[in-house]
Amino acid sequence: MDSLFATYNRWNVNVVSAEGSKIIDDQGNEYLDFVSGIAVNNLGNRHQKVQQAILEQLDQYWHVSNLYHQEPQQTLAKMLVEHSAGDAVFFCNSGAEANEAAIKLARKYTGKSKIITFKQSFHGRTFATMSATGQEKIHSGFGPLLQEFTYLQYNDSDGLASVMDDSVAAVLIEVIQGEGGVIPAQPEFLTSVEVLCKQYGALFIIDEVQTGIGRTGKPFAYQHFNLSPDIITVAKGLGSGLPIGAMIGKAKLKEAFGPGVHGSTFGGNPISVAAAKATLDIIFNDEFLNEVNEKGKLLKTGLKNELAGVESVLEVRGCGLMLGIACNGDVSPIISNLRENGLLVLNAGPNVIRLLPPLTITKEEIQQAIKLIKAELIKFDILHPV
Repeated sequence: MDSLFATYNRWNVNVVSAEGSKIIDDQGNEYLDFVSGIAVNNLGNRHQKVQQAILEQLDQYWHVSNLYHQEPQQTLAKMLVEHSAGDAVFFCNSGAEANEAAIKLARKYTGKSKIITFKQSFHGRTFATMSATGQEKIHSGFGPLLQEFTYLQYNDSDGLASVMDDSVAAVLIEVIQGEGGVIPAQPEFLTSVEVLCKQYGALFIIDEVQTGIGRTGKPFAYQHFNLSPDIITVAKGLGSGLPIGAMIGKAKLKEAFGPGVHGSTFGGNPISVAAAKATLDIIFNDEFLNEVNEKGKLLKTGLKNELAGVESVLEVRGCGLMLGIACNGDVSPIISNLRENGLLVLNAGPNVIRLLPPLTITKEEIQQAIKLIKAELIKFDILHPV
């Protein structure tokens, strides 16, 4: 009998090993990994420099209390603030925890409670972050949610302007809605969010849990626009598979997050910090990020060209190596068939195929994936004519 809670619809893939962009199951099947642990393994599986950093830290210490000074935490925090609009970092274990910290800080700093988020957003599954998430399916069955979250239409500047007032503590937004369908924000919408936050004394919070750490070709996705958020949350790709999250905030916010206000027993664990430092050493590099942009253009252009005549495909959207193929029907059978043919991809809602390859993916592997996706979508068209 399975001793795990059935909280996941698990695929029929029993992983026994993984390296680079490949995963091997217990039947000896090899898969091209365009999931990356859901935007976690940005350097692929078991990157050697990250593995070496982990092994070196294991020989020093594994865990001590955050009551002690730990130089590796300071170094990692400095790397994050040097490549962002922030000045100070709080370390935790996940994206949900990073968003929890951001919600608490926004309320504490402003003295206000109302937080605006957006329909189809996703910010986590703790009670506060579930309440912040603008999806009914995430809320269902849990009774009353945390109060004073308002969900607005994404990319609707007028709608936001109509509800903004002095009671708003923060606006929390994703630059690209990941779980909601790989939906990019319009530049003018992001600008209006920032302007309105400043006008009404609300904090501008950007959730970079899925989009951050090089995924879109920049250290953080908001850097494609002329924005300066008050708080940035990050996790997933930060630790190359080891659990770590971070809330990055501006200096003015430090006064509201003093001793005893917030904490995390395992936040900034030295093993995870070692992995994160090694990860950022590689990714926060102009040459590496330029290659991510080139690969992203190759994948997006290739998909658009090859799928142009496929009737079931409505749109290819996204940025860098975070792309979605929007279709006119349920993509579950397509994802299942791709898996049978050796390509691992995700959905983002019922009608979107989500592609999150490692940032280290090769151009040859990109072409291989495009070929497999095209063949499967053509087959889908034949079996499901419009």
